[in-house]
Amino acid sequence: MRDIIELFEEAKKGKLRAIGRLLTIVENSSVDVLELLEYMSSHGGNAQVIGITGIPGAGKSTLISKMIGEYRKQNYKVAVVAIDPSSPITQGSLMGDRLRMQQFATDRGVFIRSMSTRGLKGGLSIASMSTIEVFDALGYDKILVETVGVGQSDVDIMNAAHTIIVVTMPGAGDDIQALKAGVMEIGNIYVINKSDKPEASRTFEYLKFSLDKGDIGLIEKDWVPRIVKTSAIMGQGIKELVNIIEEHWNHVKSKGLAKEKLVSRRLLLSKLLLERVFSESLQESFRDLDGTLKKRIVEGKDYRSVTRMLAKKAVSKMIDRVDQS
Repeated sequence: MRDIIELFEEAKKGKLRAIGRLLTIVENSSVDVLELLEYMSSHGGNAQVIGITGIPGAGKSTLISKMIGEYRKQNYKVAVVAIDPSSPITQGSLMGDRLRMQQFATDRGVFIRSMSTRGLKGGLSIASMSTIEVFDALGYDKILVETVGVGQSDVDIMNAAHTIIVVTMPGAGDDIQALKAGVMEIGNIYVINKSDKPEASRTFEYLKFSLDKGDIGLIEKDWVPRIVKTSAIMGQGIKELVNIIEEHWNHVKSKGLAKEKLVSRRLLLSKLLLERVFSESLQESFRDLDGTLKKRIVEGKDYRSVTRMLAKKAVSKMIDRVDQS
């Protein structure tokens, strides 16, 4: 573990190779990173985590690219966690987002990490949550988290981000309806990207009507969700968007919500870690079943007692793994 702590200290000096190696270790680990997370916790808690979700094809990656440029003008250090859909065959990430942000490859104030959902709901995996913790501890000011934007289940971002941006585009009425019960309800800021299209005004009116009715928009005391028109390709509306994000960040800090969000983010990470460890421990307990017990289950005899025994074994193994981490 001492080696990983030393690696973190190297990464904190801004050494890109050390940052990359640290992220790889975190992405591929389980409870064995608990000590590192504990060590890093005292270094973090200052970054604004900005979740960016919305319908596929709305131009989220291009928008993020323009936002990075605007933040860099203000001398903020920016990290991006771009969550790609997993390949159903290899569970690997498509890495498309990182390719679209290549212009920042040589900027030492920007670090972009693409990763896959690895089949988890909500678009957030242990790897992505741990990566947010690493970037926060390394002193990045703004951490942009781009989710897959697959629909109603894409709401875990609520537990991780201080500010949530929902991106849509003109002419996406049916898609908005489909998302309304999930993603569309969680925004602090709504962005109509590609607003140079003629249907933009109609989409704006639709969103405004839905916000006024209370059908969409995250309920947050003293904050009225905003709608911003942008055209990321044309570079329009980006500065206004970044200013409103900053306004929301000041609101979050002034209301004491920043600490609440930090707690919910770390609790979600702990929950995801424990779910994985329990699942692995349960699988191990099943593998350890002897022939007699397997026969009793198949015959339906003592089903309750055997299931109870498996649960106890799995919990015991889980606690042992946490203690040994």
